Amino acid sequence: MENTLVALLLVFAFSWAEEANYEQQPQPCPSDIHAVLRDLSGKLAVLQFRMEQQETLNQEQAEKLKEFVGQSSQMDPIKGRLQEQEARLNKLETLTGQLDEVKEQQKAQAAELKSIKTSTAVTQDQVDTLWRIQNVEETAFSASLMAPGQGEVYIGPFKSHKDLVFKDVITNIGNAYNSSTGYFTAPVRGVYHFELHIYGPSSHPSGAVLVKNEAHVVIAYEHSSDWGKGSNGVTLLLEAGDVVSVRQWVGSKVFDNGNRHTTFSGHLLFTV
Repeated sequence: MENTLVALLLVFAFSWAEEANYEQQPQPCPSDIHAVLRDLSGKLAVLQFRMEQQETLNQEQAEKLKEFVGQSSQMDPIKGRLQEQEARLNKLETLTGQLDEVKEQQKAQAAELKSIKTSTAVTQDQVDTLWRIQNVEETAFSASLMAPGQGEVYIGPFKSHKDLVFKDVITNIGNAYNSSTGYFTAPVRGVYHFELHIYGPSSHPSGAVLVKNEAHVVIAYEHSSDWGKGSNGVTLLLEAGDVVSVRQWVGSKVFDNGNRHTTFSGHLLFTV
């Protein structure tokens, strides 16, 4: 019982203390309320202004987004053309690679063709050499002093040696003898045999020498009380290009007619 009374007294005392405390706090006056309302109105106006700006910004962004979507639709053909150009570029790169391969093949073929040409040239040289050897193995000539249809001819005497030109060509196999100069030119290196017969009247000696490259080799010489002939022959080792001719001796007189008394002959015995 006593405990219950004590509890009731405590509750009453607490309630009385809260009321006393509330009465002691200052209550807001009307001027303070108006200030708060003005502050709230200002903040509300600021919020409304910001909302309007945000709405304007949203509209601008919506317009830009719409414009971007329109530009994107216009970019589709450009993208298509870019894709076509890219495909063409890839094809061009492929063709360029193939062209490089063709160029390499052409270089290889050119090198092979050059090698074939070189081999062909060597083969042709060998063929020419064989042909020349085969033909020069059949080298032979013989000619008389008087030109055909001339009748008869006297040559000399001279105070110096004079080249004789045997103009009437009887045989010239291989064409190594030149009837315009009287020179025989060796076509290949080999052993050759030459003969000369010099005919003349009794009034003067008849004579001539066989010349190899301006050097006297042998002489045919005759001087008698009647017509006479000097003869000689020689076998020579000649290099290709060596020249052999006949030179009339100083103070001699040489005769020839259609009977071909004065002659110059030679032939290849064998090559070496």
